[in-house]
Amino acid sequence: MALLETRGLEKAFGGVRAIQDVDFAIDEGEIVSIIGPNGAGKTSFFNLVSGMFEPDGGQILFDGIDIGGHTPSGITKAGIARTFQNVRLFANMTVLENVMVGQHCRTHRGIFSAIFQTPGFKREEKEIEEKAKDVLSFFGSRLVGYRFDEPAFTLSYANRRRLEIARAMATEPRVLLLDEPTAGMNPRETIELTDLIGRLRDEKGFTIVVIEHDMKVVQGVSDRVIVLDHGVKIAEGTYEDVSGNEDVIEAYLGRPADLKGTT
Repeated sequence: MALLETRGLEKAFGGVRAIQDVDFAIDEGEIVSIIGPNGAGKTSFFNLVSGMFEPDGGQILFDGIDIGGHTPSGITKAGIARTFQNVRLFANMTVLENVMVGQHCRTHRGIFSAIFQTPGFKREEKEIEEKAKDVLSFFGSRLVGYRFDEPAFTLSYANRRRLEIARAMATEPRVLLLDEPTAGMNPRETIELTDLIGRLRDEKGFTIVVIEHDMKVVQGVSDRVIVLDHGVKIAEGTYEDVSGNEDVIEAYLGRPADLKGTT
């Protein structure tokens, strides 16, 4: 049984059908990329899976349980975390605080403990802080040491991207949804993020779904690739399979061409 699956997923906005009868499945430990031209429905798909939108039809199954229409917080607690196409951090909170926020969906102390600063609350907050530091250490020297106490807005763009991934990791998910993680990065940063995505699976055990426009990244990380166009799944297979698919080439370029190297 697939870890995350959609069956006949549907979503419309007015007269526009953003997602049309999409079947999707990913097994535990896989990295699957979702590609397609602008407006293909990729981010709408993520918004449905993460609870930002409620589906009009079909099912979203996570570990066999239908989570379609559940709240974003409920889906995060169930074990699905995401990043966004446009980085969404708490800009005035520190690097460490941003990651600690991700841990709070796993806490057990209530508002009473927080107000009265009970020993149990203080102990749990210390555990959260240590777990956040451990998550940040995964990114090497870029987000540790003096960076812990720096506001998020002071970070470089690439490090803000890394911090958003760290916050998602801190929720202790089984599935990570990464929405264009290399967008806006230079070639060196893109190579580093491509390597990072592989390490997230190989070293941390995450199952990963990636939306990406950079075909070199897609080729470098994907076990399988799914192609959407106008909300419809038009191809699925290995990178080699879809990069030579005539429907995919037409969707991207409108004429026969080689997809390799297209961004």
